[in-house]
Amino acid sequence: MHPTRNVPASNLQTGARVALIGLVVNVLVATAKIVAGVLGNAYVLIADGMESALDIAGSAIIWGGLKFAARPPDATHPYGHGKAEPIAAIVVSVGVLAAALALAVQSVREIFIPHHAPARYTLVVLVAVIVIKELMYRYVVRVGKDVESTAVQTDAWHHRADAMTSVAALIGISVALIGGEGWESADDWAALFACAVIATNGYRLMKPALQEIMDTAPPRGAIYDRVHQSAGAVRGVKEVEKCIIRKMGLSFYVDMHVGVDGTISVREGHHIAHEVKKAIQQENPRVADVLVHIEPARE
Repeated sequence: MHPTRNVPASNLQTGARVALIGLVVNVLVATAKIVAGVLGNAYVLIADGMESALDIAGSAIIWGGLKFAARPPDATHPYGHGKAEPIAAIVVSVGVLAAALALAVQSVREIFIPHHAPARYTLVVLVAVIVIKELMYRYVVRVGKDVESTAVQTDAWHHRADAMTSVAALIGISVALIGGEGWESADDWAALFACAVIATNGYRLMKPALQEIMDTAPPRGAIYDRVHQSAGAVRGVKEVEKCIIRKMGLSFYVDMHVGVDGTISVREGHHIAHEVKKAIQQENPRVADVLVHIEPARE
């Protein structure tokens, strides 16, 4: 019996829907930035638009990863397809780091190439982009935390990074316009700063995804306490000696040792183990499975 299977699937579907919304927003934002940058002679805006274009690919990968992770367990994947979710996050993070490097190289080149100051209307485009992207970040990160999805939170920070690079672009273009002749490269310096921000976010986003791939234990605290309390409250359980928890996609798998009266029958021990599993899953619907090892309690 697995009463918890529908919850992770529903969360994955929610995450996929959010990624799809982000995909549409990124298409509109990237198009606006690149067009305004080309027409307005603002390289930092073109670079920012290219970064947004990469976000389109990122959102598509996140969406695909979440849809794949939502597949139920099968003969070849008895634990489900949850690993597709952090793998998608890693692919996107690598893309972010590569984009940061490529844009940084181009920004340095542009600093030494004379060019005209950006057009004033590019500032209006940037202000609009900053507001839209910050609102998207707040919405997506809230959903990502609710469903505890590494990939969705990665996608959220893409929106925040985009907003930050747009702020840098806004400052750079403003300096170029206010400074006048001789300050035309200010937007290129801003683009270089934006690259550093993008790279930092790429590294920060990759770390939790790698930890999940490596089956790193969740932080000690809430989930461990809830599992211990649920198991300890079951009639016949005298102690909980060992508890190992790992995250698989949006689900958790628990292995634990439970101490019981050493004189009870095998049938009674099996019943207690079943009740422990049921209690844990009822308290936390995201626990997909619990492996309970019954052993005699210490005197």
